[in-house]
Amino acid sequence: MKEVKITNKEQHQRLDKFLLKYLNKASKGFVYKMLRKKRIKYNGKKAEGNEILKEGDCLQFYLSEETMYGFMQEKTLHKAKRHFGIIYENDDLLVVSKPAGLLVHPEKEGENETLIDQILYYLYEKGQYQPSKESAFTPAICNRLDRNTSGIVIAGKNLKAVQAVNEAIAKGKIEKYYMVLVKGNVSTEEKMVSYLKKDDMANKVALYQKDGEGRKKIVTKYKPIAKAKDMTLLEVELLTGRSHQIRAQMQAIGHPVAGDRKYGNNEWNKMFAEKFALSNQFLHAYRMVWRQKEGDLAYLAQKQWTAPLPKQLQAIYDFYFKPSKE
Repeated sequence: MKEVKITNKEQHQRLDKFLLKYLNKASKGFVYKMLRKKRIKYNGKKAEGNEILKEGDCLQFYLSEETMYGFMQEKTLHKAKRHFGIIYENDDLLVVSKPAGLLVHPEKEGENETLIDQILYYLYEKGQYQPSKESAFTPAICNRLDRNTSGIVIAGKNLKAVQAVNEAIAKGKIEKYYMVLVKGNVSTEEKMVSYLKKDDMANKVALYQKDGEGRKKIVTKYKPIAKAKDMTLLEVELLTGRSHQIRAQMQAIGHPVAGDRKYGNNEWNKMFAEKFALSNQFLHAYRMVWRQKEGDLAYLAQKQWTAPLPKQLQAIYDFYFKPSKE
């Protein structure tokens, strides 16, 4: 029999979720079968799996050493060079600025230079993450950005932080603002409501005005902050967060995003490519504001994070929108 004691790092999560991370090669069916047969006990008693773990709780595994070993895959760590900028860091969070062109998570086996790989190796070098000692928690990224979108990404260093950030996002208590360059003249502040359906095979979305099967409601607010000839720089606030949301909605109202190869204007994109070597969209997650006043990260209330424009986007901004000194 093996006994595992719950520490403050593992508390506040469901027992079944802990077990699926601890026995990370086991199926959900196997875990529930072991609970039913009392081969895995919670504080010496039969458990259902929905119990919330507390510091000091004990789990008893009545499994052979060979069985335990077979269901526990050792965590691996890839040496990944850091390409992200650090905006804010404490014992709970790492807030970074992701460059365009960098995947947040691997999309296929063998990809190990992603943002999460870089973050894990950075924390390992600081001595804040030891894969060999962490049985059921790995630092995690809490919000996603498309590969070719730059800007702010939040990573939680511990379970309570990851849960708190995810809860704040779900409740709309983290305001997310983007800087977006679009084609055409936008003169008013507006709010867009659409229904989005994603084609995973084509990695593209379609928008609808009414709800329907497989469609998800999306809400976006935007306002102009600078104008030049046949283009407008917008501040866009995401009130929901779905794949390609901003890009698809801006195209739908006739204002495609500069550099967007999927939903954009090809001739306009060609001009930016030739003049500025721009190969990704001018879409930058530049500001976040924490509005959650309760919970483990309440000390962040009203905290604001800002990520400066990447050099390439800054060059475009300076060329078109920076006032002349003459």
